[in-house]
Amino acid sequence: MKKFYLISIIFVFCIHCFTAIQAQTRLLRNPDVTDSHIAFEYAGDIWICNINGSQAQRLTVSSGMETKPYFSNDGKFVCFTGQYDGNTDVYMVSIEGGNPQRLTWHPGTDEARGWTPDNHIMFVSGRTKVPVQSLEQFWKVSKDGGMPSELKVPRVSFGDFNQDGSMFAYQMVQPWENEFRHYRGGQNNPIRIVSMDTYQLTKVPWNGSIDQKPVWNGDEVFFLSDRDTISNVWSYNVKNQALVQRTFFTEFDTKHIGSGGDKLVVENGSYLYLLDPTTNDISKVQININADLSWTRPHWKNVAEDIQNAAVSPTGKRAVFSARGDIFTVPAKDGSIRNITNSAGIADRAPAWSPDGIYISWFSDESGEYKLYYSDQYGKNLKKIALRNQSFYFTPVWSPDSKMISFTDGDRNIWLLTIATGELKRIGNENFDSPQRTIYPEWSPDSKWIAYVSKLKSEYNAIFIYSVSEQKSYQITDGMSNCISPAWDKGGKYLYFMASTNYSLHVGWLDMSSFFRPLEYAVYMAVLDADEPSPIFPKSDDEKVKKKDEEKESSKKKDEEKEDEEIKVKIDFKGLNQRIIALDIPQKSYLSVVAGEEKKIYIAERPADMLSRTYDLKEYNLEEKELKDVTKNIQDHYISYDGKKILYQKGDAWKIEDLKPDLKGESSLALKDLNLKIDSKAEWAQMFKEAIRYQRDFFYVENVHGLDLTTIEETYKPWIEDVNHRADLTYVLDIIGGETVVGHSFVGGGDYPDLDRVPVGLLGADYMLVNGYYQIAKIYEGENWNPDLQSPLSGPGINVKEGDYILSVNGEMLDGTKNIYSLFDQTAGKQTILKINSTPSLNEAREVVVIPVSSESALRQRAWIEKNRKRVDELSGGKLAYVWLPNTTLAGYENFNRYFFAQKHKKGAIIDERYNGGGSAADYIIDLLDRELMGYFNNSVGDKQAFTSPASALYGPKVMIINERAGSGGDYLPYMFKKKEIGPLVGTKTWGGLVGWGGLPPLIDGGFMGAPRWGFFNAEGEWDVENKGISPNYHVEQIPSQEISGIDTQLEKAVEVALELLKTEEVKLKKQPADPVKVLEKINK
Repeated sequence: MKKFYLISIIFVFCIHCFTAIQAQTRLLRNPDVTDSHIAFEYAGDIWICNINGSQAQRLTVSSGMETKPYFSNDGKFVCFTGQYDGNTDVYMVSIEGGNPQRLTWHPGTDEARGWTPDNHIMFVSGRTKVPVQSLEQFWKVSKDGGMPSELKVPRVSFGDFNQDGSMFAYQMVQPWENEFRHYRGGQNNPIRIVSMDTYQLTKVPWNGSIDQKPVWNGDEVFFLSDRDTISNVWSYNVKNQALVQRTFFTEFDTKHIGSGGDKLVVENGSYLYLLDPTTNDISKVQININADLSWTRPHWKNVAEDIQNAAVSPTGKRAVFSARGDIFTVPAKDGSIRNITNSAGIADRAPAWSPDGIYISWFSDESGEYKLYYSDQYGKNLKKIALRNQSFYFTPVWSPDSKMISFTDGDRNIWLLTIATGELKRIGNENFDSPQRTIYPEWSPDSKWIAYVSKLKSEYNAIFIYSVSEQKSYQITDGMSNCISPAWDKGGKYLYFMASTNYSLHVGWLDMSSFFRPLEYAVYMAVLDADEPSPIFPKSDDEKVKKKDEEKESSKKKDEEKEDEEIKVKIDFKGLNQRIIALDIPQKSYLSVVAGEEKKIYIAERPADMLSRTYDLKEYNLEEKELKDVTKNIQDHYISYDGKKILYQKGDAWKIEDLKPDLKGESSLALKDLNLKIDSKAEWAQMFKEAIRYQRDFFYVENVHGLDLTTIEETYKPWIEDVNHRADLTYVLDIIGGETVVGHSFVGGGDYPDLDRVPVGLLGADYMLVNGYYQIAKIYEGENWNPDLQSPLSGPGINVKEGDYILSVNGEMLDGTKNIYSLFDQTAGKQTILKINSTPSLNEAREVVVIPVSSESALRQRAWIEKNRKRVDELSGGKLAYVWLPNTTLAGYENFNRYFFAQKHKKGAIIDERYNGGGSAADYIIDLLDRELMGYFNNSVGDKQAFTSPASALYGPKVMIINERAGSGGDYLPYMFKKKEIGPLVGTKTWGGLVGWGGLPPLIDGGFMGAPRWGFFNAEGEWDVENKGISPNYHVEQIPSQEISGIDTQLEKAVEVALELLKTEEVKLKKQPADPVKVLEKINK
């Protein structure tokens, strides 16, 4: 009896333990603390609880996100980042609750960062940062509102004042990827402590680790550091310089730290802990969220905007879509929409309708791995076929006899599946994993052959034909042109495709040298049967006299053909290359060719704007030999199996129409009824599993840097139980990406609430308060002929100048008690009336009408460029050019072309790639910078300055400036510059993110998660640059005291180095030599 009683007590006690553990909520983030309360963010809202974790309650509720809470010094208020009005701004609310008070109105992002000792709210903003609006400038604003003022310390992403405000500890760089574990690139920096009197700088001892989020407690700065592999709390004593590790977590990185009173609060492993800074005691805070979390409630939603794949039924009666993980069929006209899968928490992708109309197939991850499913058009009689390769699958195509399906996978294999037996064969591979998939299988009309595209060693594409009976492939194009998009004629006699002979530099899809080189294709036709005449040869109308028995035989033959319409494709591979014929179609920038009815093809043509996401569709008829317009500006199209109908997308609408020239596009599919009941919790669980598969299936090396993905899945799966908002899931996925220890593991998008963004207008100006009124301190002039650089205050007839006062906006009076941006709500792009005067008085004030812009970043960027260019010109006495490269994609290409060639007459150049956001491999820029003078061609006019050869070059020394906010393509650019010994690098180490990704399928709610596909290794065969960065030859940091004085130390050092190089490396251009005498003397006589 006693034994049973003891067991019962133990059992009851364990049950209570289990209940307590289960009740503890994970994913409580970014906490702050006072002696009595803890504030944190969870499920998109700000929460507060007692110091022991009890009585957790929400402080905020809105459609937008509320994040990053900070207690006021007296503990009565919480400032935070909110999206109440669509924009990201700073708000404040009492700990007792109530309506939050908005404190910032600038249309850029403002994020709360804490409080100053005098009880102003600190926030970070990129509103005036140049050349890019990175969140690295602190501002402060009174809790009573008014105009914010800039903290003088430049480049701060997180920071905190000591108690008397004499010192400020800060993290300089806002990292591009917060969850990049064991990162050791240029965006790691020591914690800095600056004196607010002298702006002298002290750096906390540092070993290259991730050190971040400093907070004060007494004379010590507490911060997070992974200097011992795992991120823990460390402290630095400013009096005795003692550096001490305070926590010793061994599994998860510590994500956040808050300080208040005599306590610290720490976020680690999805839980919150209290840390006593005196004793180092640490205890987990037991917090249980038990509330109405509306984002988890099942709800109906229209998913027309979530369509990811589409197809059309064999005769065009219905379209079939995959949207939000389900498969829908939608009638062209009559009937209702059918959801044939109804599979919450399952990804059903890539539907395809069998030509006989009986089946619809798709890929489903219901089992945990993708399998091929197929059912009838109502979703009944479901069959499942396991697939050999653990992978994502794409582009399913049924054979015309509806007995087989061909499809591709994430490894660029092409597969052939026999439905009846489940037999699966790998029949080809694309050979190169370039972003654009070209290996789409195309069935012959008799189901005996599959045409596809594969890359050769040259990386040119060639057309192949696979024989189902022989189980072998034939290459039918010779590889001397780039051939894509095979399409079988419905009659089985011809195979159409496109070929380009100017593909050339487009082989380098990552290279800038391929930019703006029009890629043109011609359309060809292969006559498959050696006995078949060319259908485009001229015809001659002649009468043929038939004997009576011949007439009877002919009539009988026609009757037999009608009875037996089975098509048999005959291919004579011998001599096929000589039966490839160019069709009479102009060579243009075509995207694809698709066959319709017999002897009709449909060609997608890219418009003149190469950046357009739409295209035009043309019809070509072999009989008429004429190219006709079908429709313009569409995004996607699918032709029915019988070739008579087309499903296409134009704008937000999908349409099914008869396939013929000059489509009217009068009616659209009724997608307003494409509704789905969303089970968010089930979706989040599915996307978590999908994220693990992303890393397994798409990561650029098979070992995923040594990460055990099974362990990762087991570790983080319990966290998903407490995901109660899309933001919670994004956070978890970001951590999983970070576990792979690689850059470009970006996570974003997904189903967030739609917010009504209020367009706040800007005037392209800086202001200062003078005697309680807003005075214009600076006007940023633009190029008013350029739509992207229009300056609202510098247009014709406005006549507003620096020093003028703005006294009212649209009739509302303005003074220093108001935030000027609050008066510019709903003014972007609209006529706005200002009252302007040279004095702060309404007397003789005049009204001007201006049109504010939604962003002034381009104006500020241009001013920064011009300031630097003029400074280089001044320091070098006009000898040096200055070129800034914002990235290595379109803007960088355009900036280089605009500024480099206009200054090619200079003796040397400063190439500034600080803040370079990457994009491509800038070989184009490097090739031009590395050009050597070969000679001259004389010029017989003017001052006879000769033409250099090459002409498009700037000769002489070049110096490149780099910093930690240059990365990806911005890492590779200085790598090439250094490798080719073009010149020295000045500045600080770059980001260190030289991998790339693309071509990944979206998550089912439209979000994305990066898994790098391509990693860089150097010419010596070693992995390089990634997680290291490029180090400068001259290490030069920006010092706060000098930056405050307006001195750009990196720029000035670069000029100094370049001028020194000019002494020995200047290329002095030769003058034209004396006129040559070449006529022999005796001839002159």
